[in-house]
This record gives sequence, C-alpha cells and structure tokens, in this order.
Amino acid sequence: MLTRRLFLATAALALAACATSTTLRDSWFDPAYTGGAFKRIVVLGVALDEAQRRTFEDIAVARLVAAGVDAVPSYRYLPEGGRVPESRLDEAVRASGADALWMSRVRQIDRRTDVIQRMQPGPTGWGRGWYGMYTGWFPVTEVRQSDIATVETTLFDARNGNVVWAGVSETFEPRSVAREAPAFVDVIIRALRGRGLLPPAK
Repeated sequence: MLTRRLFLATAALALAACATSTTLRDSWFDPAYTGGAFKRIVVLGVALDEAQRRTFEDIAVARLVAAGVDAVPSYRYLPEGGRVPESRLDEAVRASGADALWMSRVRQIDRRTDVIQRMQPGPTGWGRGWYGMYTGWFPVTEVRQSDIATVETTLFDARNGNVVWAGVSETFEPRSVAREAPAFVDVIIRALRGRGLLPPAK
C-alpha cells in the first residue's frame, strides 16, 4: 500500500507540473537602470495574424490592470496590421502616453521528442506481501512528442528607447493565444515586479 501511495503521489506531481505550461528560461536586466517602476505600459504583440495580436494585447492589458498596473494595447494607437515603419511605431508609442513599451514575439516553435522508460507494476503488484511487489514490476518504454513555443519579451523605456529588461520564455504544448496568454503574462509580470519595474502589488 505504501508503494502504491508513492506511485499515485508521483503521478499527481507530474500532472501538476504539466499544468504550469509557461516557464521563464532566460532573462536580462539593465544594471544601469535606476528609474524605478514604470507608471504606464503599452503592450505590443508582434504577429502576422491581426486577430491573434489583438487577443494577446487585450489579455496582457487585462492581467496588468488586474495586477494594479496602468496599461493600454498598442492597437488602439497602431491599428494597422503587418510591419510598420519605425517612425510610425515611435509615433504610436508617444501617442499612448506610456513610459514603457512591452513587446512580445514568438521566436520559434519546436517539436520535441522524449523517450521515457519507467517501471510499471504488474497485475499482481498490489497483492499482499512483499514478494508480489518484488516480482510484479516491468519496464515500459514510452515515446512522447510535444511542441515548445519560444517567446521573446522585451521591456523598453519609452522615454529613450533603451532596453531595460528582456526575457525568453517557453510554453509547453501551446493551443491558442486565448488559452496560453494569461499564464504567460503572469510569468512576465512576476519577473518584472521582482526587478522593481512594476508597482508593488496592492
């Protein structure tokens, strides 16, 4: 019974780990920055699909506002889709009145293959006594394929265009922008708040 409980506990932990789909893999912070927390952030999602861009920006802004941060989506000031000239982007950031620009873009999506070998109890493995458990385990090989989306997020000081923070995150098995964006944004918010770039939580 003890071995069975350990087996079930391990399975529960594995499922809990899968529920957290986004992790921050790497990040960088400008040690020379001394400006403190930004007061207003404009969010820009770089995407070819305009619907995905607007969905991401709306979700990111909603999560930031819920975290006590003043934020606006870039599409309100940059409604045109596709790549725009630098001067047009500068104009939109100025028009937003923001002192920081949050820019996120998908760098790549990779297919990963994992080969896992685990020991599985046989049909007699849970019987009375220890010998049944001793002889009831057998190896099982499992091949798993999963998609990993790598997203690059950069926070700029809108007053001078300098990069203040940059991070690379990975999202396991992304399904849609609407589904993955909330957890993704929360990961970035925690990282920025940890650096003092966002106001403290209320």
